[in-house]
Amino acid sequence: MKKIYYLMLPLALVAACKGNSSDENKGGSDSAKAVNVTAKARNSDADTNVMKIGTEPTGGEAGSAMGQKLMASSDCNTCHHTDSKLIGPAFQDVASRYPASKANISMLAKKVITGGSGHWGNIAMTPHPYNWTGPTSS
Repeated sequence: MKKIYYLMLPLALVAACKGNSSDENKGGSDSAKAVNVTAKARNSDADTNVMKIGTEPTGGEAGSAMGQKLMASSDCNTCHHTDSKLIGPAFQDVASRYPASKANISMLAKKVITGGSGHWGNIAMTPHPYNWTGPTSS
């Protein structure tokens, strides 16, 4: 059950950010990116277990709760159930077919945003291009 929410959370976040295609991200952020890359390179051997940073599976308990909240505020449950096919596939079936990887999460997020059919049959999923304001506003 948590696997489903771990998969749906990144999809919801990508939908909320609209793929980072905003004009705000095109400003003078090159130096900030360079600093972040440098910091990551210097701290690649840092022990993150002390604060449990980066040691939990994607999402963790908080991510699962946030994913549930995002899905409850959307119309996902109109067509999808956790463990049984309704109009669209069950969340468990989606999680089984697409293991959690960056490529799969990106592809599924794009599918949620743009909608369409063909992955699970001929019934089209409506596009969901709107912005979820929950996690993006904080």
